[in-house]
Amino acid sequence: MPGLKVHREESQDGVVYFELEGLLDAHNFETLESLFEKHFKNGVYRFVIDIRKLAYISSAGAGVFIGGVGTCQDNDGNIVLVQPSQEVREIFELLGVFQIFPVVQTRAQALDVFTKRVS
Repeated sequence: MPGLKVHREESQDGVVYFELEGLLDAHNFETLESLFEKHFKNGVYRFVIDIRKLAYISSAGAGVFIGGVGTCQDNDGNIVLVQPSQEVREIFELLGVFQIFPVVQTRAQALDVFTKRVS
């Protein structure tokens, strides 16, 4: 069973970009949770999360996003989701997650979410 792979980039404008691949579930959600916490401690609250290669997300995995978005929004940031796979989209729809997060189709659109909030 494949696990979770996380590719991370930091941009010069203070946005952290994660690309998630594989499965985000009860066995590995703490990996993503600790990445968020590390950035929160450094004062980073703007994230773009590309989830098109995420094949599955459990409620524990979704909980990481839900827990993190409150901290981000309380600090003038957000978590923007990019191109959820069909499988993840269905789970997020059941959980009502799309009412909480901006969801876009490209990384450029995700970055626009932050620039429009500032201007």
